[in-house]
Amino acid sequence: MRLGIHTYSLYHHGIAEDWAGFRLPWTRQMDIWQLVDHVVELGLEGIHLDDGAFDSLDKSHLHRVKACAAERNLYLEYNFAMLNDKYDTKVQHDIDEGITIANAIGADVAKLGMNISRPHPIAASKFHPEVMVQLENVVAQLKKNAPYAQNAGVKIAVENHTDAFSEEVLWVLDQVDHPAIGACVDTVNALHVTENPIAAIENLAPRAFTNHFRDGKIIIQPDGFKLTGAAVGEGDLDMKRAYELIKKNPAVNRLNIELDLKCPLDNMQEALHIEREALERSILYCREVLGI
Repeated sequence: MRLGIHTYSLYHHGIAEDWAGFRLPWTRQMDIWQLVDHVVELGLEGIHLDDGAFDSLDKSHLHRVKACAAERNLYLEYNFAMLNDKYDTKVQHDIDEGITIANAIGADVAKLGMNISRPHPIAASKFHPEVMVQLENVVAQLKKNAPYAQNAGVKIAVENHTDAFSEEVLWVLDQVDHPAIGACVDTVNALHVTENPIAAIENLAPRAFTNHFRDGKIIIQPDGFKLTGAAVGEGDLDMKRAYELIKKNPAVNRLNIELDLKCPLDNMQEALHIEREALERSILYCREVLGI
């Protein structure tokens, strides 16, 4: 198993997408070249990245990124999502455009977020008629672009993002029924749609091309609870079980650490320190506890 990083782990450094209305109060603190150097220094073997990491989407820049990663023997995976004004538009593309970008940087896997708009109550909306219309559109787009992905040497990994139940992802895969279309397992996201995360991993891991290996902490509060990020192995998710399920699939030989941390926005140096330290602890957990 090769160990890599999702660039969202360093989003306070300005190297990943803005999500859920988040905006950095300071300028970008890391570029793609510094990211590659940092990944190598950490002893990691790959990067799962989105548009926030690039200086430009021009082919010349993307080809430079490809060459830079290849020189250091790093795998690259590309992260993008389908068009939906409800979500962050900076990482949204038509599927064929996402495949083209992935191919340009030498990525053999492109994660696809479906960006489903769910009705309320979310907990009762699995396969809701409003959701099915959107899933059918995803199926149509994937069927149309699957041959292009296969010819480009890019596998599309449909994620159980914060907008989809694992069974809905499986339904999409079954409808498309193409070897270039599989899943991306996020180990926490199921909680956002009130699904058991281990059950979601059990469902998706056998069909997966890649993953977001992420932990989270559940904090009880007077008015309920909140889910906040944690270094891998320090939260309330069963990361050992998650890894056991992921590694059962012989087609998956990469684990992408993802962090989603709450950091102070009035102290840049402290925020950057928290992210880097949590990443180092996550790597240590994966190396020493999981044996990667």
